[in-house]
Amino acid sequence: MVDDGPAPGVAGLFTRFALDLAAQRPGRPLVLLQAGCTTAGPELDLSVLRAHGHDLDVTMADDETAASRAAVAGRPELRTAALGELRLLPLRPRSVDIVQCSLLLHRVSDAEMLLGRLAAAVRPGGLLFLRLADPASAVGFLDRRLPAILRAAAWRGTRRGTAGPHPARYEAVASARGIEAFASRHGLAIAHRGTASSPRALTRPPLERVAVSLVARLSGGRLASDHDELCYVIRRPEDRFARVLP
Repeated sequence: MVDDGPAPGVAGLFTRFALDLAAQRPGRPLVLLQAGCTTAGPELDLSVLRAHGHDLDVTMADDETAASRAAVAGRPELRTAALGELRLLPLRPRSVDIVQCSLLLHRVSDAEMLLGRLAAAVRPGGLLFLRLADPASAVGFLDRRLPAILRAAAWRGTRRGTAGPHPARYEAVASARGIEAFASRHGLAIAHRGTASSPRALTRPPLERVAVSLVARLSGGRLASDHDELCYVIRRPEDRFARVLP
């Protein structure tokens, strides 16, 4: 059954699913990969998992861009993160319990190839967490269409002290239609799909709020203004013939 619907934010969404999975696999560490660790947010809280007594084996990775390097340099919790070409990550098939991919797919090239590698790393019964900017939202439209110089100015004006902006690539797979088609092609089950507003939605400056509202209105409702992100929890079905790697 798919948990389907909108949500005002993403805090704790992935944590709830991770707790359920950890409870089903007692006695061994939960192996977790955070791909796009510099843009991961409150949707998966590792401290909550540890507080419930679960041991974690966490690998953090991101692409090697100026924004990612700045984020790692400024955040001590990312000191072990590996930066580089994500498509070349040494991932064994079916070796990870949870892959978290937050705000990454819309900012990288060859996103479908990368997503395929991440999905292949998930063990049977394991979870793939996806959070991405929605290209069909008014915010996503502005992110895709604004010239780089204006994107940079807007970032500095509204996210002072935060590394960025990241590239805005928005390849076909980085959309609701693209994610659901990908899941279908790869035999994956969608356990949750929904929309969410980014944590900064309530603190956008007046000029940005006006721009978002104007774009949504001019689109005749085609571009949503009530959210700017998509969230998916995707499960690799159990396969009794599959060999699960230790």
